[in-house]
Amino acid sequence: KTAPVEIRERLAFDNVALGEALQSFVNWKGVSGAMILSTCNRVEIVAEGPDDTLVREFLCSYHRVSAETVNNYLYTFRNNDVIRHVFRVASSLDSMIVGEPQILGQIKDAFRIAMEAGTIGVQIGPMMTRAFVVAKKVRRETAIAESAVSVSYAAVELARKIFGDLSGKSVMIIGASNM
Repeated sequence: KTAPVEIRERLAFDNVALGEALQSFVNWKGVSGAMILSTCNRVEIVAEGPDDTLVREFLCSYHRVSAETVNNYLYTFRNNDVIRHVFRVASSLDSMIVGEPQILGQIKDAFRIAMEAGTIGVQIGPMMTRAFVVAKKVRRETAIAESAVSVSYAAVELARKIFGDLSGKSVMIIGASNM
């Protein structure tokens, strides 16, 4: 919500190296557990133990960027706000397109990678397990996924509203990153 694409790209973690990044992070100044979610639209670190300055230090050190470059784009949640945020993200209430299903799979992948790296702490594990249950319940018991569920789908629906029938039409898509 706060960072332009070029900053998000600089702070993104490669899934191939994510396990090593996590292990490096949990060896960082008193971090007892961590999970990193890195998608095309967000980079989020869930950590046990440190205050937000240590998370920021690690993020900047790992990506070799100055704090001045990224500080205006970072925000922190603590205590119950972390749980509320994680549940909202897992349920796709905090997505660009509310109800999109990809985020839950991305979170599950991030959780699996952290589990394999041995970095899930005593608080993150139960929180994520509950977040998965809540996300499924939200999808099952609400109409959240009944409308456009991706940016691409929303764009097509908007084009139909503007132009009507799209058969025989050509489209050029310009974007950053993968879609």
